Amino acid sequence: MGRKRSSAVNTLFTWVRSQSTQAKIFMAVAAMISCLFLVKRFVANHNNLFVASESVHAAGIIVLIYKLTTLKSCTGLSLQTQELTAIVLAVRIGCYFAIGHSIHTVLDVAALVSTILVIYMMRFKVNATYHQHLDKTPKRYLAIAVLPQLHMMQRTQKTNLFLSLKCAANFQMIEPFTAHYVFALGVSRFFRAAYWILRVYESTEAYLFLLGRGYFWVPMVLLSEAVQSFILADFCYYYLK
Repeated sequence: MGRKRSSAVNTLFTWVRSQSTQAKIFMAVAAMISCLFLVKRFVANHNNLFVASESVHAAGIIVLIYKLTTLKSCTGLSLQTQELTAIVLAVRIGCYFAIGHSIHTVLDVAALVSTILVIYMMRFKVNATYHQHLDKTPKRYLAIAVLPQLHMMQRTQKTNLFLSLKCAANFQMIEPFTAHYVFALGVSRFFRAAYWILRVYESTEAYLFLLGRGYFWVPMVLLSEAVQSFILADFCYYYLK
C-alpha cells in the first residue's frame, strides 16, 4: 500500500514538472486559492492561523536545537538568519508590550528564547562546524533590504528567509534537519499569509480606509507574504518530492 501511494505521488510530481512554467504558476495559484477556501471554511477564528504559524515556527526551531544537541553540528545553517530572526522577535515583543499582551506574546517569547539558544550554540558550542564563508552577505545589501520606509519588519523577515536559502545553495546540499526547519518555515509562512489575506478580505472597508489615509503597509504586507510564500512553495515542492 505504501509503495503504491509513493509511486502515485512520484507520478504526480513527474507530471507537474513536465508542465510549462505558465501551467505551474496557474496550478500553484489554484492550489493556494483552494487552500485559502478550505481554511476560511473550517477555521472560524482567524487568530488561530497566527497561533498555528508561530507554533510551526517553534517546532522548526526545536528541530534545530535537536540537531545541535545530538549531532553536534550546525552544517548548512545560517547564523545570520538566526540573528535576524532574534531581532524581529525582540522588536515584535516590544510592540506587544506597547499595544497589549496576547497569546502571540507567549509564543514569540518562547521562540526568542529558543532562537537565542540556537545562536549561542552555533557561536560557542558547535562553532567548529559552522561554515562562515558560505554564510556571508554584504551588510550593505542587508541594509538596503530592510530600509525603514519599506516596512522594516516585513522586509527583515523576508531577508532572513533569503539568507537561509542562500546558505543552503552555497553549501550545495541541504542537510535533512535543516530541510525540516526550512519546510517548517514554509508551512508557517502559509498560515501567516492566509491570516493576512483573510483578514483583509473580511475587513475590506476598514483596510481601504487605512490605505486611503496613506497607510501603505497593508498592500506591502500582502505582497511580501505572497512573495515569501511562493519562494518557500518551490522549496516545499522539492522537500515533499
